[in-house]
Amino acid sequence: MEIIHLSAECYPVAKVGGLGDVVGALPKYQNKLGHVAKVVMPAYNSKFLYENEFETVYDGWVKVASTNYQARILREKTNKLGFDIFLVHVAGLFDRGGVYGYGDDTERFIAFQVATLDWIAQWEHRPDVIHVHDHHAGLIPFMVSNCDQYRHLNQVPTVLTIHNAQYQGQFGWDKLLYLPPFDLINTSKLDWNSAINPLASAIKCAWRVTTVSPSYLEEISHVANGLESLLSQERGKSIGVLNGIDTEVWNPQKDKMIVKGYTARTIESGKKANKEELCRVFNLDSTKPLYTFIGRLVGEKGADLLPDIFYNALAQSNGDINILVLGSGDPQVEDRLSEITHRYPGNYNAYIGYNEALSHQIYAGADFLLMPSRVEPCGLNQMYALRYGTIPIVRRIGGLKDTVIDIGDGGFGICHDQTSVWDVGHAIGRAYELYLDQNKVKEIRKYMMSIDHSWDNSAQQYIDIYQM
Repeated sequence: MEIIHLSAECYPVAKVGGLGDVVGALPKYQNKLGHVAKVVMPAYNSKFLYENEFETVYDGWVKVASTNYQARILREKTNKLGFDIFLVHVAGLFDRGGVYGYGDDTERFIAFQVATLDWIAQWEHRPDVIHVHDHHAGLIPFMVSNCDQYRHLNQVPTVLTIHNAQYQGQFGWDKLLYLPPFDLINTSKLDWNSAINPLASAIKCAWRVTTVSPSYLEEISHVANGLESLLSQERGKSIGVLNGIDTEVWNPQKDKMIVKGYTARTIESGKKANKEELCRVFNLDSTKPLYTFIGRLVGEKGADLLPDIFYNALAQSNGDINILVLGSGDPQVEDRLSEITHRYPGNYNAYIGYNEALSHQIYAGADFLLMPSRVEPCGLNQMYALRYGTIPIVRRIGGLKDTVIDIGDGGFGICHDQTSVWDVGHAIGRAYELYLDQNKVKEIRKYMMSIDHSWDNSAQQYIDIYQM
């Protein structure tokens, strides 16, 4: 089966969040099952683009409204990711370093999708399935089934995966002409709340819709930034598939980004060495429990509450805990988190920014990982933590609810019900009590490292969905 994944992100080419990790791993595991999975994504100005060899497989023009852009599609020659990766270069739109956040993002991602379909439309064969990820590729199901120039592709199954329903890519009807010609009787397939909504359109037009965890599928019928009724209406073709993690990239035994590799048998010495190095670099005390937060400093992650949570925890612990933050996002949150370093030197530190290698080192060295999310469609960080023997402290929501069981229920994590200063503070206190029982901690760590969250099972679930 030939599977074409379309996405705005794919690790290690370009990654902003979990979307990049998923698209960087799922195709590789589908290929291991004997299929031919490929990824098509924009060609951003990235290290990957300049450090690898490419060949041009398509050279043409893409029209967005009245503007013609030169479009080239480049294939990485060596299959170094374990699957073919194709980068769509649209002159003037993607020759910049960032992934999102530009005033012409609508034009950029429409051009990406049109150029990709123009290329696929000239193939002598048809792919078996086109799998689109989030709203950045969300117009593909509509265009395949409705646009005149892609009419011969309209029997190719399309699958949408919703990684986060909060982001939908809406734009005004004044930009309708950005799309290739189609029968205007079908404009209702684009519409949601009087705007063109790529995510809503994909939900309507895709043959199947998946979410990145079973619990998230349940939740978005009630909370989905305005799409609740549509998702309820399309529930019959929707399936929740829990994301996996790439256990080749996230492997504490072979991880070259950490100071000392370890297995479940050698976890105590391994985590000790990694924690000592982490504490040395960030001026912390390795004899104390180390709590960490890794991720985007935004409201849906509960990051706006972190400064108050940390101030309270540090004050109440009388210096008996350490906290380390890695992340970036809301400038006000960044500033407040940075200020704590001056108030509690030796017990707290923060690295404001994104650092892939440091994230690996933190998972290897920390005792606890905080995830007080308001929204968490799946969450990968808790799975990375489990893989590295770091106990997750999570809110019971989305994929966190599907993957972490509280120690009070015979499990291996610390769970709380609300994203609030009090709830998270109470969970931190429970984690401290657990830390004092090192025999229990050792038992939990070994068990966590034995849990299989690889992509093997999920990759097969997607193949089954394609064949439904």
